[in-house]
Amino acid sequence: MKRIIAAGTVALATAFAGTAAAQNEQFIPANFYWVGPYAPGGSGFGGGMIDYFAMLNERDGGINGVKLTWEKCETEYRNDRGVECYERSKKKGPTGATVIHPLSTGITYSLIDKSIADKIPLISMGYGRADSSDGRVFPYVFPLITNYWSQNTAKIKFIGMKEGGMDKLKGKKIVNIYHDSAYGKETIPVLDVQAKKYGFQITHIAVPHPGNEQQSQWLQVRQIRPDWVILRGWGVMNPTALKAAAKVGFPRTKIVGVWWSGAEEDVIPAGDAAKGYIAAGFNLPGTNFPVMQDILKHVYKKGKGDMEDSSRIGSIYHTRGVVAGIVTAEAIRTAQNRFGKGKPITGEQMRWGIENLNIDDKRLKQLGAVGLMNALKVSCMDHEGGGAVKFIQWDGRKWNVISDWIASDQSIVRPMIEASAAQYAKEKGITPRDCSREK
Repeated sequence: MKRIIAAGTVALATAFAGTAAAQNEQFIPANFYWVGPYAPGGSGFGGGMIDYFAMLNERDGGINGVKLTWEKCETEYRNDRGVECYERSKKKGPTGATVIHPLSTGITYSLIDKSIADKIPLISMGYGRADSSDGRVFPYVFPLITNYWSQNTAKIKFIGMKEGGMDKLKGKKIVNIYHDSAYGKETIPVLDVQAKKYGFQITHIAVPHPGNEQQSQWLQVRQIRPDWVILRGWGVMNPTALKAAAKVGFPRTKIVGVWWSGAEEDVIPAGDAAKGYIAAGFNLPGTNFPVMQDILKHVYKKGKGDMEDSSRIGSIYHTRGVVAGIVTAEAIRTAQNRFGKGKPITGEQMRWGIENLNIDDKRLKQLGAVGLMNALKVSCMDHEGGGAVKFIQWDGRKWNVISDWIASDQSIVRPMIEASAAQYAKEKGITPRDCSREK
């Protein structure tokens, strides 16, 4: 059953008739946000994921005969609403919620203990706690594809390449403009470690939520005169930052953003001030990928698409949601292969499916997603499963890819992950799993 829940109201959107059919459904909550300053990210990501599920239902009849169902719940990008949506959705469907995509680092933090107790995995794809990559301590949390610490090492690698080598970073000045939230603060530790290793000066400057006032922050940038600025923004903060940078004369070609600052909705409102701006990414935009063509054919041509604005189909946020749909569906398929096809799996079985996920190049081709995302292999030890990043640059009309996949520096990231996870385990009284015994 598919319902839309927003602001405490319930509207029936789609219903599958019959109790027998209802028992052959895989329920996945769509707890995202369609209102407020972060609505472009929530609606684009949520729309892409829902479109992929709808395509599987229309084209394949679901996964091995099991229909995918979902229910929207408006979180407003607020921790309390995210928890409320989680509690509301966790027991729905024949086996309860399969997996939760919190789409918020703050909400992810708020749900970790609950997900363990309820045996419902969290997929924080490209966000959340970086140390949850250590599956020994965080068995139900999966920061899939690439976490924030990995991304920042790739980002500093990219800056080093632009400077002519990592040794050229010594003496450089980098400013980290960050959203003053759990999300924004997540990369401060790894940047500090990198600054010490490579000899550059790092200055962290916070921007209060939602980020539509940044004059004082960019006056600081003008005074510091950094060589590079890292933009760790979200929502309305991003175009505001680019316009503020133009106002103080800081070149946008020297600003490198996180992937939550690298979508069309982050640059188009800034107009000419966004030209030349660079952002990291773990998915690419476009509708030419075979999987996107299938979504257009089987979903939008039938009037069943989730995106109200057709111009956003194939945008960065939309294809990121499609990638989320792919990894979710492939984890369900993996779990079915072990626990039985043709019937819905439980959250605990889904956890196993995610932890044993292997989307290699051959499978990417079968999925029609070559180039849309990178290969992904998850394990008990490694709940990230990838870590590589590409960089894209805005030319005023579209994003252009300006790098190959740049691998993260796990010599920095992994020791930090394990140390942080060990500290978390100590504080929580958790005995880490022995991955050698996991099958």
